[in-house]
Amino acid sequence: MRHIDVHKLADGASFNRFHLGVLAWCAIIIICDGYDLAVAGIALPSIMKEMGVTAQDAGFMVSSALFGMMFGAIFLGTIADKIGRRLAIVICLALFSVFTAAAGLATDPYTFSIMRFLAGLGIGGVMPNVVAQMTEYSPKRIRSTMVTLMFSGYAVGGMLAALLGKGLLEAHGWQSVFLAAGVPVVLIPFILNSMPESMPFLIKQGRQAQLQDILVRMEPSYRVQQGDSYQLPAVDRAGGAPIGKLFQDGRGFSTIMFWVAFFMCLFMVYALSSWLTKLMAGAGYSLGSALSFVLVLNFGAVIGAVGGGWLADRFHIKHVLVGMYALAAVSITLLGVKVSTPVLFLLVGLAGASTIGTQIVTYAYAGQFYPMAVRSTGIGWASGVGRSGAILAPIVIGTLVGMALPLQQNFFAIAIPAVIAAIAVSLIRHGRSASSAPVVRTGPLADASKA
Repeated sequence: MRHIDVHKLADGASFNRFHLGVLAWCAIIIICDGYDLAVAGIALPSIMKEMGVTAQDAGFMVSSALFGMMFGAIFLGTIADKIGRRLAIVICLALFSVFTAAAGLATDPYTFSIMRFLAGLGIGGVMPNVVAQMTEYSPKRIRSTMVTLMFSGYAVGGMLAALLGKGLLEAHGWQSVFLAAGVPVVLIPFILNSMPESMPFLIKQGRQAQLQDILVRMEPSYRVQQGDSYQLPAVDRAGGAPIGKLFQDGRGFSTIMFWVAFFMCLFMVYALSSWLTKLMAGAGYSLGSALSFVLVLNFGAVIGAVGGGWLADRFHIKHVLVGMYALAAVSITLLGVKVSTPVLFLLVGLAGASTIGTQIVTYAYAGQFYPMAVRSTGIGWASGVGRSGAILAPIVIGTLVGMALPLQQNFFAIAIPAVIAAIAVSLIRHGRSASSAPVVRTGPLADASKA
């Protein structure tokens, strides 16, 4: 009898069509998720004008989705380790597509906020699940690159929202950009049919035939033999309390540091996503020009995510993140300084790379830090706790905007969390990471033993 360690088999696999398929599905889902999240910021000036709400009230309207994301990340991230990651992803997709579209039918701030809260459950829940999915099925030597490449779809979704917003807002009103978010529900049958289930879940359920099919596609040189049994290393067995396991084996302090980093980074991300258009419009730019800054912000995010992932696979991911947070502090602070338009576009791009891009790399680091069996739980709690920063950001910056402070002070308030996040990441104990041990590839069955 051979005992196959599926974790090590996945770590040492060669990239092939199977991995490309997982990457494609996760990226498509994240693009849809990114669009749904960005539409509120894109349409905010039009919504404020039509509904007659103040900047502070608009901040609360935007935060309703973020409040939902906090619960979605924790609840749907945690139950994915119990009901299966594929089903959890589908539930999240249905939630954020249907209720974002429903928000487009709202005629008052209260109904709009309720719909956005329900959509936020799905937006927040899908993130930890797709990160866990991509981390689980990525070869270890390119894992950071794969996760950040997948997660760059978040910025692509934001760019898509800005591009569609330019045409739809003027022609059909702000409602149209929300209604368009309902389209992704047609993908649900294809996801259920094509996306692989989590390996620990299949082992726990005893679904060996499905597991073997996945293993053969993931690593074609693996040959199934009668009597093969499949197992996880001890660190990847969740036991009875997956939430408690986040604080076991010396991971407790680092878990708190991840939560701090997520809080601070998500504060910056949502402050910029929600208020950049309004701040630039208030600085004298037209709505069309202000939307161009959103495009540049998200284009920079793609560069930052992919570039950060590439660097993280070649250097220590923790050190890469500290450097990216330092860049965020500098670039966001300089946004409040009067410079030429080309330089301003460059700074906005750097801000996108070092906030949205850095958050994506932070997700990748969290995905590698926690054992496979509690990966969705670990990322979900980090993301969920971090959502409190996302919730506060639109409200805090909205209050500052309402106070008519100088532009520089608004951006300085957004930049301070970058310094705190850099300190938190530097304190993470990388030696406790589930991925800290090196993987030596000597064949797919190198870790199989005969009994």
